Amino acid sequence: MANVSEQCVEDTYFIRELEKNDGSVVKVNQCLKGDVGHVVWDAAIVMAKYLETDAFLNSGTGVSSWTSKKVLELGAGTGIVGIVAATLGAHVILTDLDDLQHLLQKNIAENQALITGSATARVLTWGEDLSHFLPPPDVVLLADCIYYDQSVEPLVDTLKALAGVKTSVICCYEQRTEGVNPEVEKRFFELLLKHFQSEEIPPDKQDPEFNSPDIRLLHLRRLT
Repeated sequence: MANVSEQCVEDTYFIRELEKNDGSVVKVNQCLKGDVGHVVWDAAIVMAKYLETDAFLNSGTGVSSWTSKKVLELGAGTGIVGIVAATLGAHVILTDLDDLQHLLQKNIAENQALITGSATARVLTWGEDLSHFLPPPDVVLLADCIYYDQSVEPLVDTLKALAGVKTSVICCYEQRTEGVNPEVEKRFFELLLKHFQSEEIPPDKQDPEFNSPDIRLLHLRRLT
């Protein structure tokens, strides 16, 4: 299998646009081909738009305003979710594997004029030492990262290590019924709910245009 970074070169990028509620447009580079992290998934769009809603900011998550909030995104991929948070005033660390760093940095630079907080890209491997990402952030963002069986336990371990009792974890993913996906989802929640409480966000509290019955949006809180 070819290295992912070799599959996604400059001339294979194209721009995906997402209009924010204030009329500004976030532009992210996506690859014509490459691994899962190189494309913008529907769940990331649903989540990014939810972060702008009054329903989210008044939801009791502790995120009444993004201004100066410390945010960490796991499995950021193209970075669209974390970048939207940064345009709303948050200080965001967008994390993924080393192969995705160039794309993340490119997309941060593409949207620098819109960013009113800050955005940086860093390597984070799930399940490894995370002490250099502590103390816990105010918010952890997780968009469409539940699809790979071998990553379930390291992902839950990472959430446990990062999330303090005051950390709001926002998780969004598309339910997939083919292959091993249902079993992966089941195992993820079996492990997760030993340490977190979960509240599902109904469609009427999401963005009125960007929501789907196949995409679940959750607020997670660390159990004390």
